[in-house]
Amino acid sequence: MQNTLFIGGGNMAFAILGGLIGSGIPASTFHVIDPSPEAASKMSTLNIQCTTDWPSNFTPAIVVLAVKPQLMQSVLNSQAAHLKQVLMVSIAAGVSVAQIRDWSQQNDARVVRCMPNTPALVSQGISGLFFTANCSAEDRSIAQQIFSSCGEVLVLNQEDEINAVTAISGSGPGYVFFMMEALAMAAKNLGFNEAQANLLVSQTFLGAATLARQSNDSFATLREKVTSKGGTTFAGLEQLRARGVQEAIVSAAKSACERAVELQKGVS
Repeated sequence: MQNTLFIGGGNMAFAILGGLIGSGIPASTFHVIDPSPEAASKMSTLNIQCTTDWPSNFTPAIVVLAVKPQLMQSVLNSQAAHLKQVLMVSIAAGVSVAQIRDWSQQNDARVVRCMPNTPALVSQGISGLFFTANCSAEDRSIAQQIFSSCGEVLVLNQEDEINAVTAISGSGPGYVFFMMEALAMAAKNLGFNEAQANLLVSQTFLGAATLARQSNDSFATLREKVTSKGGTTFAGLEQLRARGVQEAIVSAAKSACERAVELQKGVS
């Protein structure tokens, strides 16, 4: 692994770096730029140096852009002189390759756009990756190594597919937590205390996801296998169908994708 500098030391950067360190890569391979004391404190637990500005004693071959989308232009403008010849990896939603090249003043920059998700914090994430055409085989291998350290990787063929990944897996944990919250509320209405409800719900989601991942059956087939005609699951699913839950989930993902497109176009 070549020297890698992270601009931004938030939760996602911490998750990715934690996965990389856990895979056996020396902490000295990494450096973080972040002005917050909280970031410096977190990075110290990984033995990674964190500074408020570009380090004088660290020369990166890879720069991971892990700042909020609204900060990206100012960060790239201010650090443009340092970004020549490096592989830039962006995890910012709604910031296009064209914008990264323009703001960094690197018209032929090698860029990887990535959309990870928050389960990366427990090494169970999934990241969609898009590579510009001038990325080398080594660039592709490095980027996949970075993100496979905290979960699965899906390589995309078109940059616009990042918006769809954002809608499904990027925003998806929010949908799942929303459903978990509702099911836990139902459990409490049926007499369980909060701890019992949370255990029942979290283990059910974990178990169902693990079963789905390990099975060759489709989601529909798995659903059919736990649904007996006239049984309890059947009764519950009939209520979900009657209330249009499936259509609402599809609509939610569509709205999230449309919003990702708007963000990429600079619509506030």
